[in-house]
Amino acid sequence: MSVRKPTTLTLPVPLPLDSGQALDAAQIAYESYGELAADKSNAILVCHALTGDQYLASTHPVTGKPGWWDRMVGPGKPIDTARYFVICANVIGSCLGSTGPASPAADGKPYAMRFPVITIRDMVRGLVGLLDGLGIERLHAVVGGSMGGMQALSLAANFPGRTERVLAIATTARHSAQNIAFHEVGRQAIMADPAWAGGDYYASSKQPDAGLAVARMAAHITYLSEEGLTEKFGRRLQDRPDGSAGEKSFGFDADFQVESYLRYQGSGFTRRFDANSYLYITRAMDYFDLAEEFAGEQGGGQLAAAFAGSSARFCLVSFDTDWLYPTAESRHIVHALNAAGAPVSFVELSAPYGHDSFLLDVPPLDRVVRGFLGG
Repeated sequence: MSVRKPTTLTLPVPLPLDSGQALDAAQIAYESYGELAADKSNAILVCHALTGDQYLASTHPVTGKPGWWDRMVGPGKPIDTARYFVICANVIGSCLGSTGPASPAADGKPYAMRFPVITIRDMVRGLVGLLDGLGIERLHAVVGGSMGGMQALSLAANFPGRTERVLAIATTARHSAQNIAFHEVGRQAIMADPAWAGGDYYASSKQPDAGLAVARMAAHITYLSEEGLTEKFGRRLQDRPDGSAGEKSFGFDADFQVESYLRYQGSGFTRRFDANSYLYITRAMDYFDLAEEFAGEQGGGQLAAAFAGSSARFCLVSFDTDWLYPTAESRHIVHALNAAGAPVSFVELSAPYGHDSFLLDVPPLDRVVRGFLGG
């Protein structure tokens, strides 16, 4: 697989934002895989989820682990890099090279909380700026799961004609009250950490790691299913450092294996992610309401109006154990696409892993991806 070194493109014009502000000289960090056809007809844009990045199918420089969708992208894989030119970019607001809260502002100091609040549509504007910089006018497909699916839908709605296919997996067209509530718990955990210091912690030796770890723990629970947690951990007790097994501490150590697992997830996350980026990206997801974006323009807030100008083919995929973005959310999008007269296919897959199923080994998903992209 031809993998280009991580690359950063600086947008030549200010990036307009929904808040009314603009980002000057915004940078978009991305990786690409495969070779772009002479007529540029084989490009696929893969959009990442909340805590993802551009390291789609290559070794992550911080963790040393394989790319977050390495199982899906590569030669002969469902997103076949022997056939397609695959691009994945870090969204604005994040912390892996694209302009975000940790980036230097005009005065040379990190933006911190001076960074403007962004939306999913703002992220997509940055991605479209990247495509323009690469000279790609029309994608073969845009693909994304979770927040990546929001970006895929937003691109199809706000930039009709820029893609032939849209594959949106385990996603939604709007964030529910429950989703917003979970995100607010995480944000409050970060902001309650004394080391957060109002967001101005970049020059300090202390980072808000404790708050960010709790935020990650709370969010990670929503990515899993009760069935998966029960099968993997149940109520099994954790082995003790002294070698004793299956004994309660009668204290507040990680007695249960599931507690230890969540603590591990939280502590590992702080080594690769920025707390302020977490605040900004979760807020962008909470603001996402695709129908609301088109209220008063074409259809008074009807979701079908968002897709009225799109010529793309759509495929929606949900999972039966995903309670974060349940199947009903995907059906809502499908009904809107039907009302807009857009060609759409839909499948609910059975998997025990909850929302994270799109990242894990679910062979039926591989077949759907391969078939839709190649059909």
